[in-house]
Amino acid sequence: MGFQCCLGGTTLNALKFAAIPSSSSSSRLVFRSLSKTFFLYPHYSPQRPSFSLPIRAFSTSTVQATKATQNPTDEKVVKPQWKAAIDFKWIRDNKDVVAVNIRNRNSNANLELVLHLYDKMLTLQKEVERLRGERNVVANKMKGKLEPSERQKLIEQGKNLKEELLSLEEDLLKLTDDLQQEAQCIPNLTHPDVPIGGEDCATIRKMVGSPREFSFPVKDHQQLGKDLDLLDFDAASVVSGSKFYYLKNEAVMLEMALINWTLSQVMKSGFTPLTTPELVRSSVVEKCGFQPRGTNTQVYSIEGSDQCLIGTAEIPVGGIHMDSIISESLLPLKYVAFSHCFRTEAGAAGAATRGLYRVHQFSKAEMFIICRPDESEKYLEELIRIEEDMFSSLGLHYKILDMASGDLGAPAYRKYDIEAWMPGLERFGEISSASNCTDYQSRRLGIRYRPSEPSAGNTPKKGKSNLAPPQFVHTLNATACAVPRMLVCLLENYQQEDGSVIIPPPLRPFMGGLELITPKSR
Repeated sequence: MGFQCCLGGTTLNALKFAAIPSSSSSSRLVFRSLSKTFFLYPHYSPQRPSFSLPIRAFSTSTVQATKATQNPTDEKVVKPQWKAAIDFKWIRDNKDVVAVNIRNRNSNANLELVLHLYDKMLTLQKEVERLRGERNVVANKMKGKLEPSERQKLIEQGKNLKEELLSLEEDLLKLTDDLQQEAQCIPNLTHPDVPIGGEDCATIRKMVGSPREFSFPVKDHQQLGKDLDLLDFDAASVVSGSKFYYLKNEAVMLEMALINWTLSQVMKSGFTPLTTPELVRSSVVEKCGFQPRGTNTQVYSIEGSDQCLIGTAEIPVGGIHMDSIISESLLPLKYVAFSHCFRTEAGAAGAATRGLYRVHQFSKAEMFIICRPDESEKYLEELIRIEEDMFSSLGLHYKILDMASGDLGAPAYRKYDIEAWMPGLERFGEISSASNCTDYQSRRLGIRYRPSEPSAGNTPKKGKSNLAPPQFVHTLNATACAVPRMLVCLLENYQQEDGSVIIPPPLRPFMGGLELITPKSR
């Protein structure tokens, strides 16, 4: 199911930022670290569309949280705690490509402002370097024997240069921060085969099976859940509010069976099972491409802290290797993570979202892959194959959709949704999605790998290491099993005329051999 909504390690120092101290000398030190960020990363190649443009809207919450720790009268520049490794030169050199992509994805990113700020930053940076050169010249002259009047003249000149330089460095810090935040609004690039347009423009890649024909009136999962004493929405609404639910009796066993069966199936493909934290730092949510705060956020934030409840295990799994360099021999890294998920479902209403279809809390098993850039498209196909094998074995009628550009979340380079037929709801409903995020997330999370062989023509200088420079990995994610929607599918598709529900054969060993859910005797 698509989710539209303290840094460790020492490998990516350029991505770690705290509030800038108010002292001007500290500001200079921060700037020297900052100035490298924009020029050290490999440029994108227009001929290699699988390398993404890793940028996304940055929440102001981090800045606000930082400001709260400072003296309210302090007007010094406040920096965010992290920065994506954005290649601004590539954006400028490929502005037409970026502009078309922004338009196709219905993004509100302001490319013209990004380019304007980048040009201003380059101009100001040159002026800073010029003043630094003049300051060094003055400092060298001071080392020689000088007449008192001449020395005093140089002292005054040095003092003026220092003050001017400090002012420009502070302006540059503010400018680079503005540039970074604007550029992080730009979405990932899009696979060339992705259909252009909104949700209605998605293309059907594959249709599997056909709808079951019923010889009796079909019930939806809410009615089945009530008749079989499996679901209780009324009590949950009193205890927790709308869009919460209790599972009861065999529904509890079915949830456990779905998760255990899913884990066992996915682990056959070499995935490492995980359970994850369900509270994470806001910065990790942002780095994965989700917006922790805002009018239509899907994220529950914890008041008085920098933590959020996760909407998908993709977020804590993505954070496992944050700020690290992975040996190429360890790739790919494949995880299947079980967690509870929490979503505000802002703006969700209507009959199409009733019952278990759209809820605030649910269990989910999520697949996550970290791989080399040249292999991410292959692993996207693997994720789809795993999903297909599982849904086919459960006897579901489903279709695979290649989602259109306007329906892609900012991190996704390409996304496939799987929608299954839900006879009680009389429509297809999304039960899974699989996304290739290329290096969008890894450039934010700071996840790189070191190739085992140096690149061609990369001859190390004398005394330098012959190790190949690290590169950003690609990340992929896919829903293996979102329990509530799977319950909708199973209850509605396997209902019988007498009101019972058949348990699909693959799940029976995980339910103690139970084959049928029958009405309870009154």
